[in-house]
Amino acid sequence: MNNSLDRSNHNRASIWKLSTLPYLAFILIPIIALLLGASPSEILLNLKNEQIHQAIQLSLVTTVATVLLTIIFGTPVAYYLSHPHYRLHGLVDTLVDLPTVLPPAVAGVALLMAFGRRGLIGSLFLPLGVEIPFTPVAVVMAQMFIAAPLYIKTAAVGFTNIDCELRKAAALDGANRWQTFRYIMVPIGVNSLLTGLALTWARALGEFGATLIFAGNFPGRTQTMPLAIYIGFEIDLNIALTLAVILIGISFIILILLKIVLIQRQKDLRITEVDW
Repeated sequence: MNNSLDRSNHNRASIWKLSTLPYLAFILIPIIALLLGASPSEILLNLKNEQIHQAIQLSLVTTVATVLLTIIFGTPVAYYLSHPHYRLHGLVDTLVDLPTVLPPAVAGVALLMAFGRRGLIGSLFLPLGVEIPFTPVAVVMAQMFIAAPLYIKTAAVGFTNIDCELRKAAALDGANRWQTFRYIMVPIGVNSLLTGLALTWARALGEFGATLIFAGNFPGRTQTMPLAIYIGFEIDLNIALTLAVILIGISFIILILLKIVLIQRQKDLRITEVDW
């Protein structure tokens, strides 16, 4: 009887494993095709291209700025969302979700209408000689608009899962809200914070639609790697393939490093629990 049950469970597990293959193949085959289509010699040759250097540099600089600004301005929002009983929680939660469901082109138009020369806010900067659209600042704003919700939502889930008894205990010991956040919330929720940051960085690195409309596509100024890929398809396919491979490589490295860090932290936590 037990052998029959074990065999039945094994067969069901095998079916579930096999059912994952179509989707995994759907993801893997295009990536393999891209890597096979990019000649290593052509990639090495194209890496000497000044336009590619500029696109890579701009993408890295702007995405790092986006991540730092997201930490500064997104973390308070994530902390707010971790308290469902707060007033207007549902409204704030919906506003944070909105950029993730909007088409990027719509986000770009919205940013342009708000911060353009004749925009709702941008027009106020004209007397000061400040113009935001079609500048690196616009690139960062477009990336942050699209990518920051990934960090905020992931961090909020991490904060929500922290036992409220720990916060109450900290309050009883005399800790204020800032001390509780710094010494309780952040250390315990750091896995969620790191995951959110990695997702935000990867998403900002690949942002296209909002950047194209709000920041334009000017080489050396606002042309990020995704925009250079778009132009590469019209001018030189090898440049597009080179940048696509680089983007895949960077995204892969980001995810691998994140998983290594998270796995190491889990091991450290287990060791700590055994010591206790």
